[in-house]
Amino acid sequence: MACENKTVNIIFQVLDSKKAKDIEVLDVRGLTTLADYFIIATGGSDRQVQALCDHVEEELEKQDVFPVNKEGYRSGEWVLLGYDDAIVHIFQQEPRDFYDLARIWKDAVSVDMSDIAVQ
Repeated sequence: MACENKTVNIIFQVLDSKKAKDIEVLDVRGLTTLADYFIIATGGSDRQVQALCDHVEEELEKQDVFPVNKEGYRSGEWVLLGYDDAIVHIFQQEPRDFYDLARIWKDAVSVDMSDIAVQ
């Protein structure tokens, strides 16, 4: 089932349509005050990570939604986009495996996004 949060749904759809790998949406409400959702995805190279970031920003700007924070874009290993209620983490595989955010946030609820995934 898609997330009740429109911003999260847009982020997921953009990442999915642009071939991000292993997209996870974690509901972290009640676990942190940083955000309600974490969206974690993997790109195959620094350029793909940057392109995924660019596409997310472009699509959300069409909805008048702008990031309050952006980190790591230049290196393209781990880009963090912070929005009011969602934080997007786009990794290359090695840093994703190293930091393993899904393990750190293991108490978060995994949101099933299969109904809006590109088939």
